[in-house]
Amino acid sequence: MERTLVIIKPGSVLKKNTGDIISRFEKKGFNIIAIKMIQLSKDEAQSFYYCHRGKDFFKMLVEFMISGPCVPMVIEGKSVIQRIRDFIGATDPKKAEPGTIRADFGTEMPKNAVHASDSIESARFEVNFFFPDKAF
Repeated sequence: MERTLVIIKPGSVLKKNTGDIISRFEKKGFNIIAIKMIQLSKDEAQSFYYCHRGKDFFKMLVEFMISGPCVPMVIEGKSVIQRIRDFIGATDPKKAEPGTIRADFGTEMPKNAVHASDSIESARFEVNFFFPDKAF
């Protein structure tokens, strides 16, 4: 069993797509074991996205992630990291397959509706960042 982190980003929360996005995960059979709504501080957003520090989009990503509340959730299951990545679609909503979360709810980078861990290592860090009691 793996655990992964998904964040419903501020743009999706603002557009009131949170319930629809959560419902899609549940209807697909994903097991959400923790969920909350929070407002990230600038320091928290910079710490969470530390791996992108120095990249040209880092400042824009941080500013977007602190622009409103977001909804992080921990999802557990067999091969869940890759299954979630396939389910949400390509990082760029314009390149995401129709019917994926990012194609249906994203607009542009970084307003691509959701974040999801991309590896076991990042999932460990990300789950622990928001839900230390769910770390694995």
